[in-house]
Amino acid sequence: MQRKKRTPRDDAARRRRRSAVRVDRVRVASFQRRLLAWYARHGRDLPWRRTRDPYAILVSEIMLQQTQVRRVLEYYPRFLARYPTVADLAVASTPAVRESWHGIGYYRRAANLRRAAQHIAERHGGRFPADVAALRQLPGVGRYTAGAVASFAFGQDAPILDTNAARVLARVFGPGRRRGRTARLWALAEATLPAGRAYEFNQAIMDLGALICRARKPTCPVCPVRRTCRAFERAAARQR
Repeated sequence: MQRKKRTPRDDAARRRRRSAVRVDRVRVASFQRRLLAWYARHGRDLPWRRTRDPYAILVSEIMLQQTQVRRVLEYYPRFLARYPTVADLAVASTPAVRESWHGIGYYRRAANLRRAAQHIAERHGGRFPADVAALRQLPGVGRYTAGAVASFAFGQDAPILDTNAARVLARVFGPGRRRGRTARLWALAEATLPAGRAYEFNQAIMDLGALICRARKPTCPVCPVRRTCRAFERAAARQR
């Protein structure tokens, strides 16, 4: 019997089945409630959280790629003072933008940010695209950055998955098998996102990963979601 030839649609359906996750809705609800309550009391006060300007948020997200928050806090206001709008950046010269980026490193990010500004000016009439699909067409903008801008600037229910969020989700709900792990974590990010609360939830899960659920020496005893965390449950069981 001749085997049926696979089509791109078949492959896409297979990837969706592989990345789909089954989650305990009670556990998810508890995780959401505890995380958001903690964030309301302990969320970091960062300058890019005081604005809903998509351009300013994009600048911060690009700067934060491979750069620590404390360094971005120094360069972020300087860059925006020199290029306060996407139109200003779009007409800036490459050497000028590179000079403004000096000290942060990874200069490709600056080049991509300038190209993104030009893309917005030329193809969107200077207006920032609001949906994830259009944002992902911008140079240097991947799935995480598009979700961050969509949720932080436009309040869309778009999931994000940076290193901190991935660590939290893997520990709380289990990382799953190595094969397809990234797809599973993205599916978890989407499944745990509370409708209408993407802004707070996405900021909260990143803060939890940065402040408490750290890669090294996590402070589990004070973690607000420890009662819903599988990793904490396993650690407690081993100590009995």
